[in-house]
Amino acid sequence: MRILFFRHGDPDYQIDGLTEKGKVEAELLAAQIKSFHLDDVYVSPLGRARQTAEYSLKELGKEAAVLDWLKEFPALFDANKADEETRLAFPNELHINEATGEYDKRIVWDIIPSYYMNHPELFDAKAWRDSEFVKSTDMPQIYDYVIDSFDKFLSDYGYERDGSVYKVRENNDKVIGFFCHFGITSIMLSHLWGVSPFVTMQFLAMAPTSVTEIVTEEREKGIAIFRTLRIGDITHLTMGNEAPAFSARFCERFENTDERH
Repeated sequence: MRILFFRHGDPDYQIDGLTEKGKVEAELLAAQIKSFHLDDVYVSPLGRARQTAEYSLKELGKEAAVLDWLKEFPALFDANKADEETRLAFPNELHINEATGEYDKRIVWDIIPSYYMNHPELFDAKAWRDSEFVKSTDMPQIYDYVIDSFDKFLSDYGYERDGSVYKVRENNDKVIGFFCHFGITSIMLSHLWGVSPFVTMQFLAMAPTSVTEIVTEEREKGIAIFRTLRIGDITHLTMGNEAPAFSARFCERFENTDERH
């Protein structure tokens, strides 16, 4: 069995939809979608993912099932619960709400490098849960909900989680498509790889409409793992002479003022 994660197109977060560039990206993905031979398709409940999927579903003549846990990873950092040193994880991105006088919450990824340089526990497969940063978030319970939901999904297809591998009740050659988001894909990959989610959230970047592929490997009868064959593939954009959107990335050089800092 293989699973293809399709990130949504270039997003307009204010309307939870796609920019004009995002629509072009989604069209180019749809032009190649039949080559993936998808059997079953699932989609995040969020608008930008659903709008991206619409182009491909029309080409396939299929409908997608909505999975609530495929929405963008919603865990939040609460600076009001953090000490001054922990707030340095986001030195330029914390804002005080004028109405409440408290810090607004923000997503848990994109920690500044100088912070995680001094907190290697964030990258430990187990210690991240007890880190001072994570204590100021709702991340552990949401992470567990997502990976439990993902494992139940895999179990329904015949692969039962057992420690760091999967017991195979009934193997198959199905191709599954997930139209979702960068953050949630990073969470699922961290679970399959057995690493801290901060590893995948901080060190991977997947361009809008890019394709990430995992596939079962059953070297021993009844025992499977999922191998990652490609991450953030944008071949469909290259074929369409469309440059990838910069979304989810930061400046390559600090002096690049036209790129996100």
